[in-house]
Amino acid sequence: MAKTPGTAKKSTTAKKSTAPKAAGATKLSGTGSKRRRKPSAAEAAQVPAAAPTDAPLSESLPLPPPPAPKAQEEQASDTLEGSLAGSTGSTGSEERPWAKGISKTDQDASLALFGEGNALLKESIFVQAVEKYRQALARWDHPAIHYNLALALMNLDQPVEVHEHLVAALRFGPAPLEKEKFEYARNYKTLVEKQLARVDITCATPGATVTMDGQPLFVAPGRFEGLVRPGAHSIVATMTGFVPSDQSRTLLPGETTTLDLKLFTSDDLIRYKRRWSAAMPWLVMGAGVAVAGGSAFLHLQSRDHFRAFESGIAECGGCVPPTAVADERSQGNLLQTGAIAGYAVGGAVLVTGAVLAVLNQPKPYRIEPGQEAATVQVTPLLGAGSGGAVATFRF
Repeated sequence: MAKTPGTAKKSTTAKKSTAPKAAGATKLSGTGSKRRRKPSAAEAAQVPAAAPTDAPLSESLPLPPPPAPKAQEEQASDTLEGSLAGSTGSTGSEERPWAKGISKTDQDASLALFGEGNALLKESIFVQAVEKYRQALARWDHPAIHYNLALALMNLDQPVEVHEHLVAALRFGPAPLEKEKFEYARNYKTLVEKQLARVDITCATPGATVTMDGQPLFVAPGRFEGLVRPGAHSIVATMTGFVPSDQSRTLLPGETTTLDLKLFTSDDLIRYKRRWSAAMPWLVMGAGVAVAGGSAFLHLQSRDHFRAFESGIAECGGCVPPTAVADERSQGNLLQTGAIAGYAVGGAVLVTGAVLAVLNQPKPYRIEPGQEAATVQVTPLLGAGSGGAVATFRF
């Protein structure tokens, strides 16, 4: 049955009304037709995400948005730069170091998986696309596969892995990628680095296991340097016979945190303290001995006065003692009273000092690993017509 012109016109109109508008499409003047324009690397990086993720980190510190599906489709690599001609063909592995040692069989298998991943990526089925790209990388570690895998991971809120694969995609320069894709990967890598926190963790205790958020990093002695999500992280070093060293803290985006984990035994963390200075009880007892010694001197003086009084009475044959003789007895009584009081006070002070010495015995207490007493160092500054000081606090 022949179609009437009216029917054909209606069909064409319906097709035009239902076709989606391509991202970046632009109309050329004087032609009435539309051409698709590839967005630049900067435009692709500025396209907002369709919807925010549910991760707490994305709510507080949003990462650079992934490209919109259309822009991402155009940014993705469709082929492995035609390298499946073989590592010994016209373009040899000597000119393509990323193909060195890769057999034709592995290249073919990797390309097939790569194509399946691309199809899934264009349909926005990101989880399955990631799996296909990982399988392709297992057969051939190609920069273009890393590049497309990074594009898929951008939509799964995996910024650390995105950075890792962008680094891998850039390691051979722009040769295995188109220049535009290379620039896009480099720019997005810089954006991701500004939104992640960098850590530098070391531990020198042999056999210690260092973990971050429960995931093992290395067995000491060793070192870990890398990018992590900003926010609160639990960084712990453990070893049998040692007290765990917990350096949990909040890491800030764009900053580098350096940690040196040290392990201590329980004995290493024991400190001793006294109620008072160790010399104070002995000073108190010394004061009591001094008071008692002074009282003994007064006692000797009083004895001399009593003897002088008795001699004066004996000389006059029991007469009423004259004033000078009577004064000897009065002074003797006064000195004796002072000596007795001094003995009492000195003895009390001596006992007090002994009690303080008992109470001032050192008592053990435990400190946290890495805790040290704060110290202050003051350095004088002298100059022509001026002066000052610099105080340095150590914690």
